[in-house]
Amino acid sequence: MNKIILDLCGGTGAWSKPYKDAGYDVRNITLPDYDVRTYQPPENVYGILAAPPCTMFSFARTTAKTPRNLKEGMEIVIACLNVIWDCRYRNKLAFWALENPMGYLRQFLGKPIFTFQPYEFEADYSKKTDLWGYFNTPKKMKVNVKDSLFKDLIKNDYGHPTNRRTLPSISDLIAGQEPARRAITPTGFAKAFFKANK
Repeated sequence: MNKIILDLCGGTGAWSKPYKDAGYDVRNITLPDYDVRTYQPPENVYGILAAPPCTMFSFARTTAKTPRNLKEGMEIVIACLNVIWDCRYRNKLAFWALENPMGYLRQFLGKPIFTFQPYEFEADYSKKTDLWGYFNTPKKMKVNVKDSLFKDLIKNDYGHPTNRRTLPSISDLIAGQEPARRAITPTGFAKAFFKANK
């Protein structure tokens, strides 16, 4: 198909998988193989997905052992935006989207244009997630939030008991640590986003 999709800080590649499955030229720009801060994008990029680490922006980060460092967190966000801007300067992007769980990143990027819960895309957990960018919004499932399952998910924001809240740091990713299940883009959301942005 020769349509290049950049998956910045893509981790497992879950968000870009529907594009890869459909034959797009997907390039997962993620540690330890690629560092978005030094990455030089190719010509004629079709679309960009970006999921910079949320460790510094998360409301859940309350440990004094490793205090919040917003400047460090923004370094990766800015690197993602620089790649997006560089590609857009050179040609028209069909879409671009930057994702992060709802947190302090809103204070830097403003109100997101789309916010979703994984359970609105058939996942069995809750994690309110924001998207900024230029894209067609994916269609959410209709969910009855009065249903006991969804009430529990919303109440505790943990979902399945095997989920870990702690997400790997940049150094953990370089060392090859696997991301927590809740850090991986939900399959249903990835498919819905692809359907809306081909």
